[in-house]
Amino acid sequence: MDVEREPISRRERPAKPALTRRGIVDTAVRVMRSEGLDKVTMRRLAQELDTGPASLYVYVANAAELHAAVLDSLLGEVDLAVEDAEAGWRDQLVAVLTSYTRVLFDHPQLARSALVARPSGENYLNLVERVLGLLSRSGAAADQVAWGVDNLLQHATAGAAEHGTQHREPSTQDDWDALTRAVHAVDGRTHPMIKAHLPALLSGTPEDRLSWGFDVLINGITRTPLPRAAD
Repeated sequence: MDVEREPISRRERPAKPALTRRGIVDTAVRVMRSEGLDKVTMRRLAQELDTGPASLYVYVANAAELHAAVLDSLLGEVDLAVEDAEAGWRDQLVAVLTSYTRVLFDHPQLARSALVARPSGENYLNLVERVLGLLSRSGAAADQVAWGVDNLLQHATAGAAEHGTQHREPSTQDDWDALTRAVHAVDGRTHPMIKAHLPALLSGTPEDRLSWGFDVLINGITRTPLPRAAD
């Protein structure tokens, strides 16, 4: 006995999932991981989500806001749980900042974007909360701690943007070699300070310089009061 089957219309298609900000950001992160930040455009995301670019602007105002949201999503990978009873607040603070730098180091394009477009999501707020908490243990005034967070995160972000880019672009080694030759070849009569500060001027690993920079900033933050006009 033949069973009569329900005809299937070729015009029917599965219902598209509803657009959400979370879904848009997750798609942007996926595209960035596989193809780079420059491919994360509203048009490309619209194609991935099977919608029109105009629909995305309901959830994300512009590309800068999108990049900030992508950055905030990645900040969920930062290790904020560094809690070593034998390590002081300074070591823990540097460990958190180093973890933040390493996350950005893997995405130098995003680090460069972060220099001008800051996130404001939950992960970023958790990072700021943690840095404030650790820096507060120094005993510095609250206003110095508040301003200090900005300097510490800027140093980490700039370091990741610079060294992450150098790590991925072969031409940067040629640039560094050219700078090294030029510095060592300077005439001590015209550039006496450069000559006097060699070889220290070009010494140290990026990691050592980053860590030293954190120490310099922390020392300055905890010992330098804010300008009176800021009171």
